[in-house]
Parts: sequence; structure tokens; C-alpha cells
Amino acid sequence: MSLSRRALLAAGALAPLLPRRAAAEAGLIRRPIPKSGEMLPAIGIGTSRRYEVEPTPDKVAPLEEAVRRFVELGGSVIDTAPSYGTAEDVLGKIFAKGDLRQKVFLASKVSASGAEGGRAEIQRSFERMGVDVIDLVAVHNLIDTKTNLATLRDLKDRRKIRYVGVTVWRDGQFDALEPVLRTEPLDFVQVNYAVDNRAAAERVLPLAAEKGVAVMVNVPFGRDRLFKAVQGKPLPDFAKAFGCETWPQFFLKYVLGHPAVTCPIPGMAKVAYVEDNCAAARGRLPDAAERRQMEAFIDAL
Repeated sequence: MSLSRRALLAAGALAPLLPRRAAAEAGLIRRPIPKSGEMLPAIGIGTSRRYEVEPTPDKVAPLEEAVRRFVELGGSVIDTAPSYGTAEDVLGKIFAKGDLRQKVFLASKVSASGAEGGRAEIQRSFERMGVDVIDLVAVHNLIDTKTNLATLRDLKDRRKIRYVGVTVWRDGQFDALEPVLRTEPLDFVQVNYAVDNRAAAERVLPLAAEKGVAVMVNVPFGRDRLFKAVQGKPLPDFAKAFGCETWPQFFLKYVLGHPAVTCPIPGMAKVAYVEDNCAAARGRLPDAAERRQMEAFIDAL
């Protein structure tokens, strides 16, 4: 049985270690988007599953609280998609209040086929989120890549979107991804990468760095796979050297320790998760030798 982060909190294994709010005000690490030099905080919110709730006030309120705390701590990147159920509608409800939209780097995706279908889907994203500009739109899972990239570049030229990218989430998609990275002028790529799933470091991350493409990392916890692996185990002592207080920080600092990574985008639907994850994007990151030590520790479990 997998041990989710929620279960860790319920068991009291994580709560005593969460960073105190007073200590959480230190600035987040920021990394540049290579094509523009724009700096982004090195941690983002992924909205898959956790933001797929009925967009009613009682369901939206705790998510809005999490987003507000995220922005308060210096975060800005929020990643969503039309295929994430009601997530875009939920974000629209959140952005309708106050000035949060102006403080967020908003990323979405297109997964429809055909020029007409792609444009219609993107237009619905604008409407669902109640925004005039989306910072990044990426071709989701390389669906009709050529057609959708042409649409996205047109929208970028018309200043409806600011950056263009592509996404994958499985190692099996790398064969199709690599030629796109080599030949298309992309701003971003989103890829799966974690301490126990390192194939992207061999194939995708070096190519992205070579081409000057920013990297968002999805499933940095392996969809709770890593929490199951460390169930009942204390953090290794060596993790203290680079400021890890919790397992989520350990997993995120590993990902951030790769110089090609711009930001991981774990799911964050609770203030406690926001504070814990944002702490991973502060202070020192593990160097190459420490990252190898982290790999060896996880591989031995």
C-alpha cells in the first residue's frame, strides 16, 4: 500500500518537521528562462488531480488559500491543462479575486488535434480562466505537434501567449520528443524526472540545455511512488548538509540540483504542502557528489 503525503501528515511523521512560517520568508531560488532571461522562482504548482474539484466556493476556498500562500512565499509558476478536468475553471475562480493573476506565471496546454480544434481549445482556456494572456502554452504529450506549434507561434506573435513549449510525462515518449527538441524553436519543455527515475537526465536535460530550452519537471514524487519507498525511514544524516528537513524537500532538492532544471511542479493543494515544498527552493542545493549519494540511498531501498 502506498504511503501518500497526506498519510505522512496524518501519521504525524511530517508535521513536526514542516518549516516554520517565520523561517519561510527567505527568498526562493530563481532561474532564468534561457530564451529571454526572465527569472522564475524554482518551484511551481501542478494542478493535475488536486485542483480537479467542483468549482464551488467551499471547494475552491482551500485551494485559493494554498495559491495565496504560494505567492506570498515568492512563488509564481502554476501549471494546468484543459484535460485536467475542472482545474482551469477553479483557477478562474481564484484569479477573479484580487490581483493574484498579475503575480502568477500561468502555464497551460493544448491537446486537441487540427488547427481549428487546437485554437478552439486554447480559446476555451482563456475563457475558463478569465485571462487575456497565458504566459506559456505547451503542446500536451506531443499531440499533433507540428500543427499545434504553428498555432502557438501565431498566438505568440499576436502577444496572446508569451512562451511556447511541449510536454511529455513518460520515458517512452522520449524517442518522439528528442527530434522535436532538436528541430523546433521551443521556449520550454516539460518532462518527468525524479531521484528514482533518471532517464531524462541522460536524454532530455542535456539536449534542453544545449538548445536553450527551459525545463519544467512533472511528477517529481513519482505519483507518490517515492513516499512509498521511504515509508517508516528517517532522512539520511547527509541530507542535513543541504538543508533538507523532510522527504519532499529531499526529492525536490535532488531535481533542482540538476543545472538544466528550471522548476519542478509538484501538486500543492494545501498550505502545509506549499510551505514544505517552497522550503526546498531555498538555501543550498546538493552538488553532483551529493546527488550521487542521494541516488545510491534511494536505489538501495
